[in-house]
Amino acid sequence: MSRTRTLSDAAWARIEPLMPIASVKGGRPFQEHRRVVEGIVWRYRTGSPWRDLPAEFGPWQTAWKRHRRFSGDGTWDRIYAEILADADAAGEIDWAVSVDSTINRAHQHATNLPRDTGALSSYKNLREEPPDHAIGRSRGGLSTKIHHLVDGRGLPLVVLVGPGQAGDAPMFPVLMDHLRVGRRGPGRPRSRPDRVRGDKAYSSRAIRQHLRDRGIVAVIPEPSDQQGHRQRRGSRGGRPVSYDLEDYKGRNVVERGFNEDKQWRGLATRYDKLALTYRGGAVLRAITLWLKRLGDTP
Repeated sequence: MSRTRTLSDAAWARIEPLMPIASVKGGRPFQEHRRVVEGIVWRYRTGSPWRDLPAEFGPWQTAWKRHRRFSGDGTWDRIYAEILADADAAGEIDWAVSVDSTINRAHQHATNLPRDTGALSSYKNLREEPPDHAIGRSRGGLSTKIHHLVDGRGLPLVVLVGPGQAGDAPMFPVLMDHLRVGRRGPGRPRSRPDRVRGDKAYSSRAIRQHLRDRGIVAVIPEPSDQQGHRQRRGSRGGRPVSYDLEDYKGRNVVERGFNEDKQWRGLATRYDKLALTYRGGAVLRAITLWLKRLGDTP
């Protein structure tokens, strides 16, 4: 396979039936989906400007417009959902999930749009561009966070993006709300993991209560300041937090998953102006990783 060939024949055979046929009702059919999709993958893998897309992928404008369309109309999310359903049917999803986020620096090319910094984003509608474009100012400068819920082997089940300065704990219920893996047989999509592993950033009464109410085992340590606050309150502070220390060692799969993500240089540094397209690239990366687990990529 050449350096510009990004998808195997087996991977494309799984994706091709899921691609849209026409751009709009009554419009012209899309042409050469495979060439364009491989161009989009190549761009995120290398982090190159869209204008530097090799000629064998066709006009760069076509690749950009199609990625923008597929990110905004839910095409990438629908393909992702179908791949996850296939993985679950094949028994490839480990439902001991882990949660975390990673901060990625926003390049100056991504930060020249007007934005409402600090504005609240609506994570219920992932097809709507947030007013802050998921860019915030953290200690390292302008940045974006990718939030993941991953399965027990480190592959993403939910992919969201947010501003770099935002906390992780408020995103936890949002991530859980988006966890829905369809079934190939009868029954509702699965939305309840067996257990959730998280670091101390996710230690809060609200999160523990949320998991307890749903019968999900929490494997989350308690930070020292919370321990001290609870002890100072005496009997009113509640019971000490307990969790499986041995099981917590499995949380590192989410860190390894982010390392896999950042093999695509266009995700390790954000060059996209729009949060929609940046998240679309992250979802596309998740699709390729699941196809690899399913044996459809070399």
